[in-house]
Amino acid sequence: MLITRRLEFDAGHRIPDHKSQCRHLHGHRYAIEITLSGNIIDKAGDAANGMVMDFSQVKELAMTHLVGRWDHAFLVYEGDRAIVDFLASLPDHKTVVLDRVPTAENLARLAFDCLDAVYRDTYGNHLRLEQVRLYETPNCWADATRQAQD
Repeated sequence: MLITRRLEFDAGHRIPDHKSQCRHLHGHRYAIEITLSGNIIDKAGDAANGMVMDFSQVKELAMTHLVGRWDHAFLVYEGDRAIVDFLASLPDHKTVVLDRVPTAENLARLAFDCLDAVYRDTYGNHLRLEQVRLYETPNCWADATRQAQD
């Protein structure tokens, strides 16, 4: 069985080598969809009875481990030194320095890698993360999926 929870957050970024508008500092209303697989829990009296995972717990774990860190932050590539230094000069600025350029593709992969262990077999029902879909805009998104070797 597959289940998906969608969350939204706001963040800024820039793509330093981009040849168009995205090379400038700007922000997005991102949406992230977290898709999990697992067996439906069949335990009378259990709060998760009939579920793969309670959607509120999917949200809580995503907020704690990823979305809360990225929400209202500027996501910046560590190699973009001028911007890293500029953001560091701003008192109490929420900056997340990444080891790769913050494209939708890279952010989706980072989110998947971050959340993979968080959801793994949480209920003993073979739960696992299957996909993270990250919308940069309503019309543009990237999917990070479990690799075939897993």
